[in-house]
Amino acid sequence: MADLPKFNAYINGASVPPRTNTYFETVNPYTSKVWAEVARCNEADANDAIEAAYGAFTTGEWPAMSATQRGALLRRFGDLLAEHADELAEYEVRDNGKLISEMGPQCGYIPQWYYYFGGLADKIEGSVLPIDKPDIFNYTRQEPLGVVVAITPWNSPLMLLTFKLAPALAAGNTVVIKPSEFTSTSTLRFVELFAEAGFPPGVVNVVTGYGAEVGAALVEHPKVAKVAFTGGSDSGARVYQSAAAGLKKCTLELGGKSPNIIFDDADLDDAVKGAISGIFAATGQTCIAGSRLLVQNGIYDEFVRKLVDFAATAKMGDPMQRDTQVGPVTTPPQYEKILQYVQVAKDEGAEVLLGGGPATDRPECGDSQYFIEPTIFGGVTNNMRIAQEEVFGPVLSIIRFDEDDEAIAIANDIAFGLAAGVWTQSIKRAIKVSNAIRAGTVWVNTYRAVSFMSPFGGYKQSGLGRENGIEAIREYLQTKSVWISTASDVPNPFVMR
Repeated sequence: MADLPKFNAYINGASVPPRTNTYFETVNPYTSKVWAEVARCNEADANDAIEAAYGAFTTGEWPAMSATQRGALLRRFGDLLAEHADELAEYEVRDNGKLISEMGPQCGYIPQWYYYFGGLADKIEGSVLPIDKPDIFNYTRQEPLGVVVAITPWNSPLMLLTFKLAPALAAGNTVVIKPSEFTSTSTLRFVELFAEAGFPPGVVNVVTGYGAEVGAALVEHPKVAKVAFTGGSDSGARVYQSAAAGLKKCTLELGGKSPNIIFDDADLDDAVKGAISGIFAATGQTCIAGSRLLVQNGIYDEFVRKLVDFAATAKMGDPMQRDTQVGPVTTPPQYEKILQYVQVAKDEGAEVLLGGGPATDRPECGDSQYFIEPTIFGGVTNNMRIAQEEVFGPVLSIIRFDEDDEAIAIANDIAFGLAAGVWTQSIKRAIKVSNAIRAGTVWVNTYRAVSFMSPFGGYKQSGLGRENGIEAIREYLQTKSVWISTASDVPNPFVMR
């Protein structure tokens, strides 16, 4: 396949072939065809990248820069991203099958993170402490951690990378990125822009390949100070255990099984759109998917009828066409997993209200082998596997409830706590329920909204730490306390001061 585009690793400011000179294929989920080859890196490549990042952190231009200079570089990088947004969006769609109608605006929005954190870079302040010791001047500094490893998933590679990369760089760290083996190409094109923006070599690096061959080596490397990971809860737990062995800091954004709660006073048409957005946008391949739809009994029949009728109109097909609404599943393993969960739901006695199987025989789905019908199950109870386990696909489970407290109890009766939706026209109910739900994000009368300004992260098994907003940069800093004696002589050296 000599005619296929070939993507190398990116180490120390240059495109670098893997040590073994081996590559793996990446497949377009819509055409089901191989379209590029990506470097299959190993532990030696991982070590090269970390050494480059460590060298850039400890010597040379990057540590000598003022925070204001770092911020200017980030803003310049944001400008370059804006210029290349359409190109990057096409890479994303080709690699993961998400809709160009979503990825275009998303890639156009990503520069805002670099503007925001670029502006925040020189607003990081320590404190002068009114210490209780005489003849002592005490102050604190906020300092970068060092080398950060960022491990990203396949569903929104550049945005979820940016959640980590922008604050890490603003804080003064250097970074080694390990993208998913299914969606590496957009990241490799993206990082080429750092050199154009003027970043010193080694500040940002990328190694590609499989988790066991390169990811583990990155997490376990002794010169890594922090790991920032987005992915499944099981993988996140393994990363956390490996990082803990080296006492590394961690930010983990993991799975979800988010409740989307429809109360009887909701605007039903808006709530239907919110339910659709929560589960069928991005083909349900999002950690914040509102995959448990809780509907109050008084409106259940009317709401479900409206929901099923609306969902049945969703247009499946080529994700590069701007009128497509549901694209293919990104990876073959995920496709099989979703169909297994559909069968589990049927076996548990859930009622198929819409879909319930593959959609690969539809003409609009082209040659893809990875389309699944938008699927809605009724008759679901919260103890069913389909209600408790993350499917990560276009599969919605509807659960009935009577009273507000019952909805809250069902919403919280889950191992996850990433997000939730509340649909009501009562401000009292909105505040009460939002406060009671144990999740890192609660949307009221909207769903699936994110911003560079607002913190994002999970409770319980949905993760650790926060991304976005001012809180995010604190995840990439450590505090140093400096004590300066102003005494005229040294006190008794045998006594603690």
